[in-house]
Amino acid sequence: MRRFLLVLGFLPALFAGPAAGAQLLRVVTPSLHHAWAAHAIYFPRLLRLALEKTRSEGPFQIVEIDQQLTRPRQAAEIKNNGIINLMWDGSNRQRETDLYAVPVSLLRHLNDYRVFLIRAENQPRFSAVLTLDQLRMLKAGAGVNWPSTEVLRANKLPVVTSIAYEYLFPMLRAKRFDYMPRGVYEADNEQRVRSADNLAVEQTIFLHYRIAFYFFVSRENAALGQRVERGLRLAIKDGSFDKLFNSIPAFRQAQAEIDARKRRIFELTYPEH
Repeated sequence: MRRFLLVLGFLPALFAGPAAGAQLLRVVTPSLHHAWAAHAIYFPRLLRLALEKTRSEGPFQIVEIDQQLTRPRQAAEIKNNGIINLMWDGSNRQRETDLYAVPVSLLRHLNDYRVFLIRAENQPRFSAVLTLDQLRMLKAGAGVNWPSTEVLRANKLPVVTSIAYEYLFPMLRAKRFDYMPRGVYEADNEQRVRSADNLAVEQTIFLHYRIAFYFFVSRENAALGQRVERGLRLAIKDGSFDKLFNSIPAFRQAQAEIDARKRRIFELTYPEH
């Protein structure tokens, strides 16, 4: 009887699992309060999916801050262990030097294809652009710290920059530049939101270059990134990543646009350092 009781004494520990007594993982993310794009919900949902897949490693809590931060400010906060500890964005060498990138592409290849927002009356001008050299006669508009800006300049495409995304639209209307490269999954919604501005999605050209889109955390908090990576890979393996990805209408529409093969593709090279 005494031996039987000793065995029973171990049962709670055996069935409690690794999460028993584990410290709560608190993940603090940027605000979505001002996110106008319908697809913006995808990233926090994907984060939650990854953490749910690894719940056996411990409980978690996702907190969205009640403050709007630019992407450079988000990166600075994470690097300096500030008010957020995870973000999602396009990658470049500097960002991967400063932060820990979770090496799973959140957008697959959708972020590699760019279409243009243009002034609607300029479509004939772009339809006549048949070479990259002809495109170099026009000016692009982009954020000063966007990874894409570095790529455009490295390929000798003139770029006019802005410190804030919102300023680019009035600059385009005011003819400060001719086109604004946008992800193929972004442009249609942006055009609809600003339909009164007489902007249009250009119909004939793709820019193609690889800009991976990752979750980022502090290099001092790599354990968080590694848990997220494990969860993402589990979600890929069991199909739940695909199910969430394909539930986003903008992603399905973008893939259909790529598969249609109706646009001229201008290949850009990523800058070497």
